[in-house]
Amino acid sequence: MDNIPVGTIVLVVVLVLLTIFVALSIARAVRIVPQAVALIVERLGRYQSTLPAGLHFLIPFVDRVRSTVDLREQVVSFAPQPVITSDNLVVSIDTVLYFQVTEPKSATYEIANYITGIEQLTVTTLRNVIGSMDLEQTLTSRDQINGQLRGVLDEATGRWGIRVNRVELKSIDPPQSIQGAMEQQMRAERDRRAAILTAEGVKQSAILTAEGEKQSSILRAEGAAQAAILRAQGDSRAILQVFDAIHRGDADPKLLAYQYLQMLPQIANGTSSKLWVIPTEFTAALGAIRSAFGGPQAQEPFAAGDGGGGRGRSGRRGDLPADDLPETSLPSPAEALAEARSQLEEATSEATTAGTRSGSPFSTLAERGQASAEQEFLPPPPPERKI
Repeated sequence: MDNIPVGTIVLVVVLVLLTIFVALSIARAVRIVPQAVALIVERLGRYQSTLPAGLHFLIPFVDRVRSTVDLREQVVSFAPQPVITSDNLVVSIDTVLYFQVTEPKSATYEIANYITGIEQLTVTTLRNVIGSMDLEQTLTSRDQINGQLRGVLDEATGRWGIRVNRVELKSIDPPQSIQGAMEQQMRAERDRRAAILTAEGVKQSAILTAEGEKQSSILRAEGAAQAAILRAQGDSRAILQVFDAIHRGDADPKLLAYQYLQMLPQIANGTSSKLWVIPTEFTAALGAIRSAFGGPQAQEPFAAGDGGGGRGRSGRRGDLPADDLPETSLPSPAEALAEARSQLEEATSEATTAGTRSGSPFSTLAERGQASAEQEFLPPPPPERKI
């Protein structure tokens, strides 16, 4: 080391320093800018250019990078701010801001800190907008508030090279007392709506029930009317067939009177009957029986036509096919008279017993019927001979 000259050592030191200087110069001259980032370059203290993404060369010790600007959309959430509404209520509003730097030069030279500027501008604009609204409008007009905030912020930050994309109200918190009153109001409103819906449901149910009962009554009445019509048609057909059968059988007054006597016990056989109704044709029927068994001739109640008894109302015997019927054998007058008397006595006794139980004048009526029947059935006594 002692043998090395001083000039050589100085030369080596100079070479080393020169190498370090060249390396530093190259490092300062070459710049690689990433995507979505912009570099603001100053030359000798003045704005020179904005470097986009890619490889760039600068003049060492002449050009200097002033700032690095992020060109992506940024999201900033501000702390809740107390705001007074028009009805003097203090609400706490939390906002979220979405913005993007469009001019890196303006964002660097027009404002010192654009984040702080946007925050303060948002707070002041929000107080101006909320101050003209009451609490109800504030809670229900979020879209309107967002639109007004965006318009004001976009106009104010345009010269800063910033575009405000969206402004959102993350939360609006009224005081606790107001929240309790709002909950009670909402509960009362929901109870009112529930009561209205219940009443409407009951009303609709009653209307539908009444309409169903109405239609059911109408259908039931129509069914009853149709049934009555069909029943009446059936009865009319039955009466016509019976009437036609009687005419075809050529029934005479004797047979009809005998049928009258057979129906008398059935009339008096009712356990709940308190009154025994004797038809008006009863005397005429007894007269017909008496004339049939050889008594004096009585007026025939069944001969209404011109052709005599048993011919029917039309009086045309040739229209009825009586010859096709089988021959019938009638009992002798004595047997028929004895059978009729026994049936009459049985009906009279039953009628008298029923009248005695019910306490009605039924027995007197039965005795009158029996006396009338005996008078009609028995032949008149022979006249007394005077000596």
